[in-house]
Amino acid sequence: MTMTASPGGSSPPGKQLPQPKDLYRVMRLIRRFEEKAIDLVRAGTIVSGIHPCIGQEAVAAGTGAALRRDDVMLANHRAHGQLLAKGSDPGRLLAEMAGRTTGVAHGRGGSFHPSDFTVGVLGSTGSVGHGAALATGAAWALARSGGDRVAVSVFGDGAVNQGALLEALNLAALWQVPAVFICENNRYATTLPVEAAVAGTITGRAEAFGIPAHSHDGMDPETVYAAVAGAVARARAGQGPAFLEFRTYRFFGHHTFEATTRPRYRDPEEVARWQARDPLALQAGRIPEGTRARIDGEVEEAVEAAVRFALAGPKPDPADAAEYLYASGLRPRPGIAAIRGERTATR
Repeated sequence: MTMTASPGGSSPPGKQLPQPKDLYRVMRLIRRFEEKAIDLVRAGTIVSGIHPCIGQEAVAAGTGAALRRDDVMLANHRAHGQLLAKGSDPGRLLAEMAGRTTGVAHGRGGSFHPSDFTVGVLGSTGSVGHGAALATGAAWALARSGGDRVAVSVFGDGAVNQGALLEALNLAALWQVPAVFICENNRYATTLPVEAAVAGTITGRAEAFGIPAHSHDGMDPETVYAAVAGAVARARAGQGPAFLEFRTYRFFGHHTFEATTRPRYRDPEEVARWQARDPLALQAGRIPEGTRARIDGEVEEAVEAAVRFALAGPKPDPADAAEYLYASGLRPRPGIAAIRGERTATR
């Protein structure tokens, strides 16, 4: 298909129109990164487990291709792919998930709540829907700064009934902030199907506030790119927020704990139908076989290097648990002395 980034067909300011091979590279990296992370969960290295985004790579790749590095993002608990597509280093992200100080958030965020300020990811939240409110505030601040940066909020279908998201949409519309709200509709909020949870439509939530809202195929990265790039260009031009729903599907469970609990809430035939539309296979078919093989090899090397880097990092010292909680001022250092009520050092 032909990718157009905006009604004028231009790419976002400061960005080159992505090539099919570049989108494939990002998607392949996300897929192999998640598969390797699942292996580390099974080995007990990532003790929290993870929410895999396998099957949803197209949304992350298309979104990342439409954004600049200085744009900001608020993501959710299934956000490893979004961080990688935004530019996070795979080794530092994996180190974060493994609870190492060399991680993108010094091991404080783990798999559920990683942030990476170096690429504009201000945070990820497992508190469903609340990242949208933070994104609206960030977008307001960006607008007041006088530049053309945008803020993006990424959330799932389970967030669209949360009051925080609806409040964020209301303020975003009132203030006409440069925000793009992206719903990754993978059809299930944990185990609850979207049909049993959402009255009306997902896009109707935003339309009720006067925000332009559109639904797109989330299994095609080029479709995602065109939609996000158009919304981003609109926001940069001062025309306010936009809302995009991408229909996608997670191939694995809600969380890796399903490997042991094995809940039965999806029809195997449904899973098979969506897997037949694998976005990675779709994008692989758009590039020459030799190019694909070369990229696969390079990605494999990058993922193996990421694992080595992650496992080599030290784990946080419990005595430093209060570090990074305050922007300035005296910070009490916790530890056995603090628990005992003894005087502790401050800095």
